[in-house]
Amino acid sequence: MTALDLINGLTQAIFVLIFLLVFVRTLRHTTPAHIDMSLFFGILAFVVAESRISGFLGVTPPVWFTDVLVALIVALPYVLLRLVDDFTRVPVLLKRGAELFLIILVAAYAYDSLVTPPVDPPIILAVVAYLAGLFFYCGAAFIAASRKAEGVTRRRMQGISLGTILFGLDILMSGIGGVMPEPDKTFLTATGQILGLASGVAFYLGFAPPSFLRRAWQAPELRNFLARAAELPRLPDTLDIVRELERGAAGATGSNARVALWDEDTKVLRMWREGGEAVEVMPGRFIAGRAFELQRTVFTTDPSKEDPADAESYRRSRAGAVMSTPITAGGRRLGVLSLFAERPPIFAQSDMELAQLLADQAAVILESRALIDHAARMKAQEEAMRLKEDFVSAAAHDLKTPLTTVVAQAEFLERKALRDPSSPADLQGLQRIVREGKRLAALVTDLLDAARLEQGRLTAEREPVDLGTLVSEVVARQQPAAHATDVDVRGAVVGVYDRRRIEQLVENLVENAKKYSPEATPVQVTVWQQDGEARVSVRDHGIGIPPTDLPKIFERFSRASNVDDRRFHGMGLGLYICRGIVEEHGGRIWAESEIGKGSTFHVALPLQDGRRLN
Repeated sequence: MTALDLINGLTQAIFVLIFLLVFVRTLRHTTPAHIDMSLFFGILAFVVAESRISGFLGVTPPVWFTDVLVALIVALPYVLLRLVDDFTRVPVLLKRGAELFLIILVAAYAYDSLVTPPVDPPIILAVVAYLAGLFFYCGAAFIAASRKAEGVTRRRMQGISLGTILFGLDILMSGIGGVMPEPDKTFLTATGQILGLASGVAFYLGFAPPSFLRRAWQAPELRNFLARAAELPRLPDTLDIVRELERGAAGATGSNARVALWDEDTKVLRMWREGGEAVEVMPGRFIAGRAFELQRTVFTTDPSKEDPADAESYRRSRAGAVMSTPITAGGRRLGVLSLFAERPPIFAQSDMELAQLLADQAAVILESRALIDHAARMKAQEEAMRLKEDFVSAAAHDLKTPLTTVVAQAEFLERKALRDPSSPADLQGLQRIVREGKRLAALVTDLLDAARLEQGRLTAEREPVDLGTLVSEVVARQQPAAHATDVDVRGAVVGVYDRRRIEQLVENLVENAKKYSPEATPVQVTVWQQDGEARVSVRDHGIGIPPTDLPKIFERFSRASNVDDRRFHGMGLGLYICRGIVEEHGGRIWAESEIGKGSTFHVALPLQDGRRLN
């Protein structure tokens, strides 16, 4: 076997292998492009098989059979032209002209072969020129398509364009060599066989690249995308992140890419056009919405047929094939990654796995961005809360000094007026100043306590306290009012508490009970031990609290919905401070109430015998 025989055998084996690979793919996914690929390489495989069988049997095929083979070979560039149209667009006039010229050439060759054999050299050269010319045009068209593509698609187009041009040169060399004398014929034939082998390898890389090679082609773009992934969540705008995700996915797959994000509030998918215009898509709408709804990858080579309701949108977008993959993080739906191309052959079966990988990476990036945004919001809220607390604390301190002076001066004038009734002072006015000044001072104190509570500095040093004695003293100190306060102390109840804050707790609860109760209705305060805890309850017969408000009455600035602000003054801080006092002592506070019949506030505090203190 000579070197040329080995080259010829390798070339034929490669073309047969390509045919088998594309034919299997055609059986799995019957698309126009796969059919044209099977026709192109099927013709080459048929010619190879015929030559091998004829050589093995030592027979010469009849003239009509040879003419059929020639007709099939002459049809090769036209089939390749159809393949170009499957990957990109070919002018209709050129396709019709190629069909007409093919018919003329086949008819002329058949007539010359059957009627006036042998075939004249001019006809052979015309056939060669037609074949080579169309192959060169197809090669140029694939080069143009590769410049518009990127990633793996660009490399495939480059391989196909190289194989097409080399195959055209092979035909040109073989055709010219057929009418040339020796030794030029031998040289041209040998050159053609080498070109044929090179074109077979290039065609294999372009039309049927193995998975490992596709991954190798995709690796640089994928590495660049993953290298940028760590920085993407910190981009200033979500749209910037989306655009980077789309560029990374497009580069890795060689297709166009769109990312749609799920808006939990409006229940729609939102994607952005090139100009930044937002488009909303309902779940189940378009291929992207269907993938999001089904939570699996959806791939179609004919989206207009799969989704006829939106066929016009696919035509406007030049989406001849669409692959959509849901973006999900830990079961939480974030959006959809859609890859689309003008022609189906851009995609391979392995691209579904790549799309899932890209969608998973997009989920990590989007989830990281969400966490960063959440952390930023929490930090901003904490900063706003700190500034508010600083302001409240500063304002309360600034108010407290003049208020103390006003109240003290008003009390002095009040006492003076009481000692000397003949004084021209307005006693009622002075009493009103005292009363409202004290109320304002109490509000300032509440603001200060609320600020201290937020900083965890409400309670101070603790000491043994008998709650029964303390409650009795607090009630006894209060001025006579329209409400009688009954105190029921059931034995000694001693614990270690901040005395001043426990007094404040009892005062707030008792004053609240009186404020929201009709006149002449009693307030009952009970102190006892239960289950190793000190218990205090304050019961009134007032307006009550709506059931829906009970869970939030201990929140800051919260008041029951049935409270008339014009009748019952307050800022909603009293119960909030009560809860803070109780919780800083390790206890709990809750309320029971019935509209129109009153409320009962319960306090449970840890109980410890003061004698155990060192």
